[in-house]
Amino acid sequence: MKKLSLIRRWTGDERGVSAVEFAMLAPILIAFYMGMTEFCQGFMAQKRMGHVSATVADLVAQDEKVSAATIDDLFEIGGLIMSPFSTTTLHQRVSSVTRTGGVDMVDWSRGDGMTARAKDSTMTLPADLVEEGQSVIVAEVSYDYDSAADYLMPGLTRFSHTYYLRPRKSDKTTCSDC
Repeated sequence: MKKLSLIRRWTGDERGVSAVEFAMLAPILIAFYMGMTEFCQGFMAQKRMGHVSATVADLVAQDEKVSAATIDDLFEIGGLIMSPFSTTTLHQRVSSVTRTGGVDMVDWSRGDGMTARAKDSTMTLPADLVEEGQSVIVAEVSYDYDSAADYLMPGLTRFSHTYYLRPRKSDKTTCSDC
């Protein structure tokens, strides 16, 4: 009889229910919070990398003539835009492409962490981007994002972005030493 009374008391006792529920939910909520934090960090890195491609293309397209040294300086600016993220896995390339005879030909190209495209090589541009004789500046950027919380996002995530912009002050931006 005493044993039955003890069991009834335990089954009817609701003290500590909240503590048990919290103990069951806390790990899930903490993991969710950490995952959202990491997702936001990755998203911010991806957005900054997109700003790098847009800025490099914009700065090149503003000039009639650029030099290899100028483009290297622009790549440095791209690295500053990525701050506070590491730039060791930031790879950039900027090229000038002109449609000639219905084919998109590279006029010049320069890369930082990416191989420059060969002069007079072909490149496929999006349809209806340029017409015959028109030129476009193409800035390509890739970034390998390494999660600080490797247990949530193991390995590297590669972000890449290509930005197209027409030269502003002339029909074509030239680079004599690229």
